Amino acid sequence: MRGDYAALLFDMDGTLIDSMPLHHAAWRQWFALHGLSFDDAGFLAATAGRTNDEILRDLFPALDAAQRQSLADEKEALYRDAADRSLRMIAGAEAFLEAASAAGLPLAICTAAPPGNMQHAFARFGFDARVQAVTSPADRPQHGGPADRLRGKPHPDVFEEAARRLGVPPSACLVFEDAPLGVEAARRAGMDAVALTTSMPAAAFQPYPNLRHTMADFVGFSLHQLTPREQPHA
Repeated sequence: MRGDYAALLFDMDGTLIDSMPLHHAAWRQWFALHGLSFDDAGFLAATAGRTNDEILRDLFPALDAAQRQSLADEKEALYRDAADRSLRMIAGAEAFLEAASAAGLPLAICTAAPPGNMQHAFARFGFDARVQAVTSPADRPQHGGPADRLRGKPHPDVFEEAARRLGVPPSACLVFEDAPLGVEAARRAGMDAVALTTSMPAAAFQPYPNLRHTMADFVGFSLHQLTPREQPHA
């Protein structure tokens, strides 16, 4: 089970929990409520892994932080209403987490989800008892000031901070992601990645030199299935 790695780092939405269709539907509903056109085909690829504030800053550059937060809260209320009814873990994820823990691998969740969504998922699936570190843009960086926060993906911040907290070199961490921006964030952190095609097709991940494997879900997956590295990634 251990393979070449000393720690496993997981995105949450679309990687451990099957939430991305619910998020996409919530954004679609939110756009309609505000009378805005919605790029149904391109929105997910452009935003998965980014924080709500980063997304809304691009949409409404004239708004201040409090106004953006109010809009984000509207969207997340729509998401959690749907999640209360139908949120599930990705197939095989629970068994894989249990096997990784049994093998002695430290685990971390590295997510752009806002705190309310994290609390919802952690309470529902017991992630607190499964992982040794959790990082998100709600956290402060190790050497940052009081107003600093970790940045969303494709910045490497959440992965780098997780490696620091686990006491594992970045090169010894393997990241599991469902978004190209997340795989890029892992690359910038100096980490290999496995992509789940729960949100995007396998072709969307092929340009990334740190990609080790793509899969639909965790059913039957073992670290021994990873193809050998041909060379260190950039």
